[in-house]
Amino acid sequence: MRGLFGYEPGAFTGATRQKLGKFEQANNGTIFLDEISEMHPALQAKLLHVLQDHEFSRLGGKRDIQVDVRVLAATNKPLEKAVEEGVFREDLFYRLNVVTIHIPPLRERREEIPVFLEYFLEKYSEHYGKSPAKFSEYAITRMMEYPWPGNIRELENLVKRYVIVGNEAQIIRELSTHKPIVTSFGGQAAASVTAAPAANPGPAVHSNGNGAELEMPSLLEIGRRAAMQAEREAIERVLAQTRWNRRQAAKILRISYKALLNKLKAMEEQSKGQAKHPDAQ
Repeated sequence: MRGLFGYEPGAFTGATRQKLGKFEQANNGTIFLDEISEMHPALQAKLLHVLQDHEFSRLGGKRDIQVDVRVLAATNKPLEKAVEEGVFREDLFYRLNVVTIHIPPLRERREEIPVFLEYFLEKYSEHYGKSPAKFSEYAITRMMEYPWPGNIRELENLVKRYVIVGNEAQIIRELSTHKPIVTSFGGQAAASVTAAPAANPGPAVHSNGNGAELEMPSLLEIGRRAAMQAEREAIERVLAQTRWNRRQAAKILRISYKALLNKLKAMEEQSKGQAKHPDAQ
């Protein structure tokens, strides 16, 4: 709520200055609300008030602020069903549902997959400072056949891994062995995860060609790397399955939302480290 509508000094512990909210910043313009179906009921009520009366008050504020804002909202869930289940306000639904644009899932517009592959390959090659080979025709064909349950975000994540790892065969193998995660929000959640082998988990020692033996990582270290890789794959798979809804993914993984954010940050830093030092694995 603070982010959308801002706050006044003293509104809560740590609020030492006035902060404008997104609606106030977007006055006479457009605001985009993503994942509208996940909005808290209290925030839904305040959003409805803004849409009806074109005014709101900052958190801790004593006066109403007039705004004229065009609202674009997006969701990957059927809001009609959310209304029926009582988790989304019916009056807010009709306020938002003026012009609806339905964007089909990626599996229904497969002809666009090569375009997205080229775009994401260029984007992450520049981001990580690497120059991977373009996808082969065989790889593109396999991707065209894949159902992409995680939609474009899953495709983007796959291209990102390819740029980092540089192994097309591994990417194709992922597509061949991928199975959707079965979840139950009654409390049980399960995912079939296979721990990928750690990088070069060979014998304890090996020769460098000159007769000298070089030490390899210990079994404990190999196990640690395998566990980290398995955890990473589980998180990425759940995020793809939930279309990167991080709160829902945290529930499925049975960890706190904050813990998931910390793990994602650590994964991002690890990916950047691998990009800078590709041989240090």
